[in-house]
Amino acid sequence: MDKADVRDMIIAKKKQTGITWEKIASEIGMSEVFVTSACLGMNSMPRDKADKLVTYLALPQEAGPVLAEFPTKIFSQTVPTDPCIYRLYEIVGVYGETLKELIQEKGGDGIMSAIDFEMYVEKIPNPKGDRIEVKMSGKFLPYKSW
Repeated sequence: MDKADVRDMIIAKKKQTGITWEKIASEIGMSEVFVTSACLGMNSMPRDKADKLVTYLALPQEAGPVLAEFPTKIFSQTVPTDPCIYRLYEIVGVYGETLKELIQEKGGDGIMSAIDFEMYVEKIPNPKGDRIEVKMSGKFLPYKSW
């Protein structure tokens, strides 16, 4: 059993039961964004939380250690065709240099960590059409000279 197998089992369980990522995260006491990412194979879950998730979703016990394994993060070099993911690539394409400039103007020569990182996704009602708010917070890591 590998991360792809566990991801497929979790997605099948979500479809079967109608449970949300928010509910799963709440049940195991973790962030909705992090739990979703770990369930999709892009992060490792603490073993106790992985075991709790396995019990909650009635998955095979072997899935717990797999959820706790360190992931191998392989990104496709092509632009995705899924419209939602593509738009995120488009945002980085259009605003990536702007974000870099503003991060470095405010923090200095460095980057925002994706390791010491938090992200929240909310739906915000708006009379002109509901909005999606993505809030990201990562530790600033300055580049070092030597």
